[in-house]
Amino acid sequence: MIDKSKQLNASLNLVNDRLLFEGLVDGNKPIAIDYIPPFGDNLGYTSLELMLLSLSSCVGTALLVFLRRQGKIIEVFSINSDGTRRQTHPTAFDEIHLHIKIKSSNLTSEEFEKTLMLVESACTVWYMIKESTRVVFHHQIVA
Repeated sequence: MIDKSKQLNASLNLVNDRLLFEGLVDGNKPIAIDYIPPFGDNLGYTSLELMLLSLSSCVGTALLVFLRRQGKIIEVFSINSDGTRRQTHPTAFDEIHLHIKIKSSNLTSEEFEKTLMLVESACTVWYMIKESTRVVFHHQIVA
């Protein structure tokens, strides 16, 4: 039997005569992936939008696991991300900013920053892009 944590399977199927795809991963709900006009119809996420979401959710997952293990009470947690694309091809992200907002009654900024240092080794998406894309963190902790 294959260890599901070591292998992922995804399928991608073209839906229309342009660039609208339906993506599916191991029985989860399908997502629409498209491109902006004139090539696509803007009916779904772009690949780079999904990259921002992937990085945000990976960082968020690692942060929450580490913080909760430390006994931190997390009442609200959100990440807003924005990426700056290169001007020349390939127009991948040159820099990504993650704006993290946490409401916690027992977390200090210093504790957060120490925990963030652990995240790079735990977040696979960050690990995969760190050589080509600068990732900048901003955080706000509200008691």
